[in-house]
Amino acid sequence: MHRRSPLFPLSSPLRGTLAAATALPGLLLLPLGCASSPAAALREDASSPPLQAQRKWGLAIHGGAGVMSRDTLTPEREAEVRARLTESLQAGHAILAQGGTSLDAVGAAIRVLEDSPLFNAGKGAVFTHEGRNELDASLMDGRTLAAGAVAGLRHVKNPIALARRVMERSPHVMMVGEGAEAFAREQGLELVPPEYFRTEERWEQLQRALEKERAAGGQASAPGVSPRPEDGKFGTVGAVALDQSGHLAAGTSTGGMTNKRYGRVGDSPIIGAGTYANAHCAVSGTGHGEFFIRHTVARDICARVEYLKVPLQEAADTVVRDVLVKAGGEGGVIALDAQGTVAMPFNSPGMYRGYMGEDGQPFVAIFPE
Repeated sequence: MHRRSPLFPLSSPLRGTLAAATALPGLLLLPLGCASSPAAALREDASSPPLQAQRKWGLAIHGGAGVMSRDTLTPEREAEVRARLTESLQAGHAILAQGGTSLDAVGAAIRVLEDSPLFNAGKGAVFTHEGRNELDASLMDGRTLAAGAVAGLRHVKNPIALARRVMERSPHVMMVGEGAEAFAREQGLELVPPEYFRTEERWEQLQRALEKERAAGGQASAPGVSPRPEDGKFGTVGAVALDQSGHLAAGTSTGGMTNKRYGRVGDSPIIGAGTYANAHCAVSGTGHGEFFIRHTVARDICARVEYLKVPLQEAADTVVRDVLVKAGGEGGVIALDAQGTVAMPFNSPGMYRGYMGEDGQPFVAIFPE
């Protein structure tokens, strides 16, 4: 059984008063080290892990944000989600524990989620208006600023693997559609038939969205208004990691948005919007992609850490709970800094998320507890 995390801003080392640290619900910020501080003990209980004063290495993941409630998420489904999040954390952590790179850990963690039908990425990708699955992904190395991104994939089993090949074996940053898949074939990556991505749950979501569109006269949303996902969830997955050498990396993968048209691409494969990493900060986002693109959410958070010298907590919270909210954008991020501080702010009702430090204890959460 996995304990649920409370969503209170907690910093490492602890800054300010306890009152200040608990002022912003919807934010989880925890260090990834081993030793508990005296102030941390004030907040320890059966549902939260101890605060730790120093980082070593670790990773954080997300499986999407959106409208999630205990009324709509059955105990069985919740258990399945928590199990896959834990498996993802363990896959990334195993690499870090052996001295592997943050890039390898991010890729391993994301592949677990891409291979599960529970998340809108890889196997669980949603359907477009035409009844196809189109997948996007990106990856960034915080040590070198190298990046790779892919969009509009229909046959690549693990888009995050192709994003890394683009980064490491091509002179480009982004490839899309048939060209990206031709490159995948050249690289010997696993391709699958379209039927691999089909799940009845996602197909039914599309049918409901099409019915709603027909009832609205054939228009999915008002002119100038970005459509929202039919099921109220932004199912993008992502991971950020800090390895034992102190290097950061970030990655994101998605199936896009149910009933999307015209080759729409969201923020997940766009470096600086849904994914960003440098020597100071690594971020992966999940949410209303058009807003994450307009406000370059991932890069904005890291820029605040780098240039304004503000704590990760403040940077992530300002962008997610202030900038995005004022703009009308919904979603959340996972963020990790060079000191091992983890922030997981979101402005939606829930977000699948988790982290794991060097102690090897997985911690996952869904609701704003």
